[in-house]
Amino acid sequence: MSLRKTVAGLIGAGGATVAADGLLSALAGPLGPALPGRQETVRWRGFDVAYAEVGDPDDPDVLLLHGVHAAASSREFRGVWEALAEEYHVVAPDLPGFGRSDRPQVTYTAALYEAFVAAAIERLDDPAVIASSLTGSYAAIAAGDADVSRLLLVCPTADTAARREWLCDLFRAPVVGQAAFDCLVSKPSLRYFDAREAYAGPVPDGVVDYQWTSAHQRNARFAPASFVGGLLDPAVDLGAELGARDVPVTLVWGREATTTPLSRGRELAAAADARLVVLDDAKLLPHDDHPERFREAVAADLP
Repeated sequence: MSLRKTVAGLIGAGGATVAADGLLSALAGPLGPALPGRQETVRWRGFDVAYAEVGDPDDPDVLLLHGVHAAASSREFRGVWEALAEEYHVVAPDLPGFGRSDRPQVTYTAALYEAFVAAAIERLDDPAVIASSLTGSYAAIAAGDADVSRLLLVCPTADTAARREWLCDLFRAPVVGQAAFDCLVSKPSLRYFDAREAYAGPVPDGVVDYQWTSAHQRNARFAPASFVGGLLDPAVDLGAELGARDVPVTLVWGREATTTPLSRGRELAAAADARLVVLDDAKLLPHDDHPERFREAVAADLP
């Protein structure tokens, strides 16, 4: 094949990818609220950060911080949202780069999210913080300076993979990166991830559709690019970090979790002298897998 034909083929493939992505974005349409309640935005470091709020503002504050993955959003707290609102003033932001928050083409880092979580805590009055997976480590770090009443961390981790900046660069690339990301966040791929890693029971209705719509918003690939490249892993020993906190720490684990197995939960609990709550028939998202059981299990750990 001549060089001219090769270049023409690449240009044609690139044009097809751009056209296909434009079609997918058009089909996805705007992303609706992840949670019911008052929908607000706050300006932070150039980002418009979307958040939902529910409950009586005079009740104790609870801050919900979702985990990080290719289609992450505060939607993961839908199962416990209204139950918590009966006793607490509950706030759940979409992290910068995810959900309905701004998604500029910046390089997302662990330091950015550590600073955001600290700022979110400081906007509230000594909140209890419920955070999942990687965001649990940001909450643990932020609690070193910001005032929290307690930490409830769901399958927290500070180590998702070896740092692979080349993979981040790949997903950020204009054509091949978009094509790779579109494959990663196809509905079959999302459904496979949810069934394998997130839920032990049936994936709740609406989860995959919402994830797919979220992952096809403009610039949706840039924060996940940093995630898959390992740029969002904080440089901390999570057990030592939790052990240094002077507030009650509760770890909640799905017994069937594979991304962060229960053995890791036991190690962290021992290192931090933290309470470990284990929910059977649950994986990475026990709060969405079994919201009533989760709420009952952590009731004594909330203010």
